[in-house]
Amino acid sequence: MEFNPNFTISPELAGLLLEIGRHKEAIDVLPVNPNVITSLRETARLVSTHYSTQIEGNNLDASEVEKLAQGNVGGFPGKERDEREVKNYFKALAYIETQFSPDTKITEKRIQEIHSLVLKGTKSGTPYREGQNVIRDGRSGGIVYMPPEAKDVGPLMKSLCKWMNDQIKDQLIPVPIVARLAHYQFATIHPYYDGNGRTARLLTTLLLHKMGYGLKGIYSLEEYYAKNLQDYYEALNIGDNHNYYMAREKAELSPFLNYFLSGMARSFKSVRKEIEKWKDLTQPNQQLSLRDLRPIQRQLLSLFKKSKEVSLQEMADHLGMSSRSIYRYISLWIESDFIQIINPSKKGRTYGLCDQWENAVKEPLI
Repeated sequence: MEFNPNFTISPELAGLLLEIGRHKEAIDVLPVNPNVITSLRETARLVSTHYSTQIEGNNLDASEVEKLAQGNVGGFPGKERDEREVKNYFKALAYIETQFSPDTKITEKRIQEIHSLVLKGTKSGTPYREGQNVIRDGRSGGIVYMPPEAKDVGPLMKSLCKWMNDQIKDQLIPVPIVARLAHYQFATIHPYYDGNGRTARLLTTLLLHKMGYGLKGIYSLEEYYAKNLQDYYEALNIGDNHNYYMAREKAELSPFLNYFLSGMARSFKSVRKEIEKWKDLTQPNQQLSLRDLRPIQRQLLSLFKKSKEVSLQEMADHLGMSSRSIYRYISLWIESDFIQIINPSKKGRTYGLCDQWENAVKEPLI
């Protein structure tokens, strides 16, 4: 059961690879203060966790995810299951960051530990499923995909791990394609009854970092998937038959790769634009520090760099949050001298940075 993916690097796919490579090289050489990188990395973790769990039906919004990251416990009555999912994903992200070394092999045991962290919050390791699982359409109940039989899961996972480690060692296939093919094959095998999607996305992140496409940990691909969810599922649903043995086992994967590499190119471009806003913030001589701000405030600084005066809705749109969620922060930010009211009218109320932060975004921060 050797994994031997079937794909062709079309002109479109080659163009996406070149675009991804250009953004990667530009980001790698941009001179940015380490504190800014730390801030952006923290934000990326929050975004990854929020959107990866949201894909699976998690109901916590971005502000609630941030509160959990800050240690808020039991703060969302009726959403205890959602809280556990988010906390577990944070644990899994922290674990895979310990596995980024190129010398560390990807083993079945490590994948089982990642899945165990995702599902249970512990690193005990989860055995593969012992029975057949079926993926059904949530509306019609019809079968969307029938994965391989349980007896084949072990051999298929062993083959996938060997293939990934061979690619890490030889690097004969472009790194973005390796990561995407691993995502595809893991989702295809569907080795567990639950948690396959989150584990597949974490495995993708792990491979990209191990193979030099980590971008300092400041990007998130999950947001692209979540905001194009139907396209995400359609990209994974390859072949004209729902049975693994009749269609998916030897499917031609170029359309799947086009979708995922399009998202990767878009994500890398977005990160490049974001980090270029901060490339001059390299001098460690200012009194103010980004470390004094929470991740959500750091994200807002880039909005205020573009416009000195913004509305509540503009802040909500920039952060991908509801206006109601942002409204809860406004009084706290005003009280802490982060922002101030510029236009006090109810209908046209706008906000700007307080003077100390307004001056700081014009000058290097530490």
